[in-house]
Amino acid sequence: MAVVNEDFLNIKNDYLFSMIEEKKRDFKKNNPDTKIINLGIGDVSLPLVPTVINAMEKATKEMSKKETFRGYGIVQGYDFLIERILEVEYKRRNVNLEKDEIFIGSGSKSDLAGVSEIFSRNCKVALMDPVYPAYRDVNIMLGRNDITYLKGTEENNFIPEIPNEHIDIIYLCSPNNPTGTVLTRKQLELWVKYAKENNSVIFYDSVYEIFIDDEDIPHSIYEIEGAKEVAVEFRSFSKLAGFTGVRCSFVAIPKELKLYTKSGEEVDLNTLYRRRQSVKYGAAPYITQRGAEAIYSDEGQREIRENIKYYKENAKYMKQELEKIGFITYGGENSPYIWLKLPNGIDSWEFFDKLLNEVAVVGTPGVGFGNYGEGFFRLTAFSSKEDTKEAIDRITKSFK
Repeated sequence: MAVVNEDFLNIKNDYLFSMIEEKKRDFKKNNPDTKIINLGIGDVSLPLVPTVINAMEKATKEMSKKETFRGYGIVQGYDFLIERILEVEYKRRNVNLEKDEIFIGSGSKSDLAGVSEIFSRNCKVALMDPVYPAYRDVNIMLGRNDITYLKGTEENNFIPEIPNEHIDIIYLCSPNNPTGTVLTRKQLELWVKYAKENNSVIFYDSVYEIFIDDEDIPHSIYEIEGAKEVAVEFRSFSKLAGFTGVRCSFVAIPKELKLYTKSGEEVDLNTLYRRRQSVKYGAAPYITQRGAEAIYSDEGQREIRENIKYYKENAKYMKQELEKIGFITYGGENSPYIWLKLPNGIDSWEFFDKLLNEVAVVGTPGVGFGNYGEGFFRLTAFSSKEDTKEAIDRITKSFK
């Protein structure tokens, strides 16, 4: 008899984004001529920039010739991309990492799951709440039942306090998805201090760092002294350069970061992840990595920052117009997300239905990101300027 891994049965069937899609389908079926504007999903609307396209076309042509054809890729990633990541993302911020501390992947969600596998199922996990639901689900699928939810509310600006108990794995996301709030340098210093004192490991998701404008907000956790001993950093090209349909990411795992066997023997997480990747991962495609490399050219940087500016302007417009009619908002600065406080008495799914059925605009119910997300609603700035303006105009006219 083939027996199922029953940890998978503990994942809720009513996954947030599948429920949203189902509601959209029902609405469209009953209102076929109505234009739905989606401000709910974090997908991008602008195409890949010319410098990336040119690099990928060139790489594709290389694959068509015997003398430049590439077969199986390098599991860790090609040096040409890793060297540019080290130079632009880290050295320019006075962070020194080595080439074998960067691992190229195919998306932060799978990277997070892959690193998580290396830790014992008995590890105690702490998640910010509200937070992206994949963090929770990955740990449940791995059989971890000891999960602490760190309360994020208006009172603490959705930045949870340091726990009073011992935690093994701490998930931090800054700029945060969904709240749009950010961790300051001082706050990160406290988390690093806690992790060092408790032999904890921080999983630091900084995939939205390109949106940071405030000089007091670190772009990398490794800007904090001692962080290389306790933190894994996850980055993605999805929002940085519109790679949601291309798929490329990277993980930084410093060799200073140690785990322990049951007997107390010290082991390198870097070494174990390299073994894991060699067994369970192929490699990010050569063509994709050439496209990612192009992002770090001077022209590539100029082009992608123009795209990010476009989304920032969307966020600014959304925030300003919603606040004009009395909504309280968070995020929208240093972040592509608007975290909207709902009027008293309206829960987040009720507001979702109201928004969809009355003005044909889609957002994301806050409760889908955790219990402390109830009473709030996430809107994203990744739509086109035209759709963003039309959606906000619909909302303001309806709720004014």
